[in-house]
Amino acid sequence: MFDSGVGGLTVLHELLVDLPEEDYLYLGDTARFPYGKRSRDELAALAIDNADELLARGAKLLVIACNSATAAGLDAVRAHLAAKGSPVSVLGVVTPEAIQAVEATRNGRVGLLATEATVSSDAYGAAIRRIDDMIELTSVACPELASLIQSDEPITHEVLTLVRESCAPLIAADVDTVVLGCTHYPLLAPMFQRVLGRNTRIITSGVAIVRRVEHLLSLRGLRSQRQTEGEYRFLSTGDPAVFSALGTRFLQLPIGEVEQVALPAPADIGAPTAV
Repeated sequence: MFDSGVGGLTVLHELLVDLPEEDYLYLGDTARFPYGKRSRDELAALAIDNADELLARGAKLLVIACNSATAAGLDAVRAHLAAKGSPVSVLGVVTPEAIQAVEATRNGRVGLLATEATVSSDAYGAAIRRIDDMIELTSVACPELASLIQSDEPITHEVLTLVRESCAPLIAADVDTVVLGCTHYPLLAPMFQRVLGRNTRIITSGVAIVRRVEHLLSLRGLRSQRQTEGEYRFLSTGDPAVFSALGTRFLQLPIGEVEQVALPAPADIGAPTAV
């Protein structure tokens, strides 16, 4: 699986707990972080780069753990693999969360907190409409939140203020279910819950995608048959030491050795731009 940084480790954590017998290879694209302000074409190019790196290392299933990359690049990665004749399936985090949100809401009002790229793509809106076109979705972009969470700084009142400001439109819209549409956000789930109220259901990527991964592996006959724990390994396009130090907080398990990989520099893809 891959993510723009360490946020996707919240997804990996759930998979390690629920499907411990599988082997996992995680690519954190920290050198090209953040993804949230990049254009759709840039995100698709980044996603294809990351997918090719993991495929070259023998991946049997690809999970795009980044919401922005899923929203903009899932179809592009699938088309890229199909053109190469690869049988490997690709899963993203948007549809599983959309399904859970539709199942969870009681009043038909769902909120979304995500990056600018994810919100502007309307990927969640489209996914929810395909499931139930009566659901009312209120989307809020949180441009700075992922970077603040990924920094090595303590949680400050600035972060709490941003959370309150982001949640205010959702509270005003009377949503009863909120999708955390960025893999970084679950680290602040208790803060979101406090601000939104204890009766608001919070949907996160990791919990949502586990069942999809398990189902697809079983359907394709790819489930590991071992009875012991599998391995989990890490790649980073940035500084491995920084990834390891930050990642432990997100994974809640030891990180161990991180291998640095060379993918196109940010300038070769293009600087992040507003979309």
